[in-house]
Amino acid sequence: MIRIFKAEWRKLRRPTLLIGTLGAVIFFSGLVSSLLFLLLDSPSGNGDRGVVITRETLSLAGGATKAFSSVGGLLGIVALCVFAAQTAQEYTYGTLRNILVRQPSRIKVLVGKFASMKAFAFLMVLVSAIVSIGVSFVLAGGKDVSTALWFSADGRLEIAKTFLNVTISVIGYGLFGMILGLLLRSPISSISIGVLWLLIIENIVGALKASSLNWLPGNQFSSIASGGSESVSYTHALTFGGAYVFVGLFIAVVLFVRRDVAN
Repeated sequence: MIRIFKAEWRKLRRPTLLIGTLGAVIFFSGLVSSLLFLLLDSPSGNGDRGVVITRETLSLAGGATKAFSSVGGLLGIVALCVFAAQTAQEYTYGTLRNILVRQPSRIKVLVGKFASMKAFAFLMVLVSAIVSIGVSFVLAGGKDVSTALWFSADGRLEIAKTFLNVTISVIGYGLFGMILGLLLRSPISSISIGVLWLLIIENIVGALKASSLNWLPGNQFSSIASGGSESVSYTHALTFGGAYVFVGLFIAVVLFVRRDVAN
C-alpha cells in the first residue's frame, strides 16, 4: 500500500497538476478574502449568498477564519475534479491493469490512492488557510477591523477548528469525485456531472424549494466547512454528508472489486 501511495503521489506532484491546482487555490482564497473586506460596507452584503458580516463579527476571535471557511466550497470543487480525474484516468489510459499486476489486491490499491489524494487535499487546505488568513490580516487594518483577538488562545482554537472543518469538507467533496470516477470510469464525465450537480442542479432545486438544501449532499459539505449554518446544523451536515459518502463509496468499492478493469 505504501508503494501505491508513492506512485499516486508522484502523479499528483507533476508540475502541471500541482502548480495549476495550487494556483487556483491561491486565487480563490485571495479573492474571497479580499471581497469580504473590500465589500464590508456594501448594502448587498459581503458574505456568501449576500450575508452581511460586520466589523464587530470580524473583530471576534473567529474573525480570522470567516473568509477561510467561506472558500471551503470552492476548494471542494477543485478537490472533486482532482479526485475524479486521478481515479477515472486509470481506466481511460489502461494503467489500472498494470497496477493490479504489481498489486493484485484492489482494496489496497484503492486505499493507497485515496491516502495519497487525501494528503494532496490537506496540502490544498493548508495553502488556502495561509493565504486567506494572511490576506484578511493585511486588509483588516485598512477597514478598521481589530485583529487583537485573532491570534489569542481562543483565536488559535477557532483557526484549528475551522481548519479541521474545511479539511473534512474538502475530503468529502473529493470522495464524491472519487465515487463518480469509479462509477463512470471517465474523467470528463465524472468531473462534468459532479460540477453540474454541485454548482447548477443543487442551486436550481434550492431556488425552487429552499428546504431541499437541508438534504442535498453539496450543501452538507459546504455547511461542514462553515461549522454549520442557520438552516443546517453542523451535526446534521456531518451526519448526512457522511451517510451520502458511505453509501456511495460502498457501491463504488463493490463495483471496483467486481467489474472488469477495462473501460
